[in-house]
Amino acid sequence: MIKKLLTSAVLGTVLLGAQSALAADYTLRFGHLANEQNIWHQAAVKFKEEVEANSDGRIEVRLYPSEQLGSEMDVINSIQLGTADMTITGESLQNWAPKAAMMAVPYAFRDSEHLKAAVDGEIGRDIEEQIVERTNLVPLAWFERGPRELTSNRPIRTPEDLDGLRLRVPNVPLFVDVWQALGARPTPMAFSEVFTALQQNTLEGQENPLSLIESASFNEVQDYVNMTGHVRSWIYVVIGRNQLENMPDELQDVVREAAQTMQSYEAELFVEDQTRLEEALAERGMEFIEVDVDAFAEQARPAVVEALTPEQRELFDAIQDL
Repeated sequence: MIKKLLTSAVLGTVLLGAQSALAADYTLRFGHLANEQNIWHQAAVKFKEEVEANSDGRIEVRLYPSEQLGSEMDVINSIQLGTADMTITGESLQNWAPKAAMMAVPYAFRDSEHLKAAVDGEIGRDIEEQIVERTNLVPLAWFERGPRELTSNRPIRTPEDLDGLRLRVPNVPLFVDVWQALGARPTPMAFSEVFTALQQNTLEGQENPLSLIESASFNEVQDYVNMTGHVRSWIYVVIGRNQLENMPDELQDVVREAAQTMQSYEAELFVEDQTRLEEALAERGMEFIEVDVDAFAEQARPAVVEALTPEQRELFDAIQDL
């Protein structure tokens, strides 16, 4: 009996020692809103793999998709308090850093290349610096978001075609002002109510990225996707500044390099996903309409400029000049 007890004790000590040897020096708790099928989560998995492999296990990344750590704002607050470490966030950052509002301004960007030039250049650095200064969050990477498109039951090619279209918009004053300037009748409404309102013809249209148009099955109540591309935006993967700087330089480098790999990986997935979404919606009967984007942008511009602060307007003008 004594021999068995001694053997068990030795084995227990060995196992505990092995577990301690395998334990990471640092743990990054990465919470976000996307589900496990979303390309953002797939990119987060890539980040986890890269960090853990290239840090020789010294950093562990724990992923919490589908708001397991709370809403976007909850996780931001948790990072600032030190109870979470990373998240994916966008224009919500304007609550602290006004320049982050550029991440959702209608007709700020002409196309994907224009957006990339801004985010990767001096304008992007200017926005990131304010985010770090005001929020204590460090942007590690950015993902392009699918542009917002207009759906309807009649084709829309010019602003004149809107002609009082009863249109659901999110409860964002700038969106309301812009669509009014374009000739529509925008109505703020909870997203959960939109399908029924379209089905009952209380509304005649709505605007969202293709991913939400598909997941909400708007093809069942709308015939056309009008390619207005009125909001082109991006979203950041951020880490707490204190959490990042608490690591030695070589591990900070591992995290930053893994983030760049993640960004490139997500960019490939994004292009593939946009193509898939167009094909899927077309197969379900939706017709894609080419829109006079320049006409929309020109008519929307006064409402956009009026809504911006002087600081934001300066940034908007710099984007236009790229």
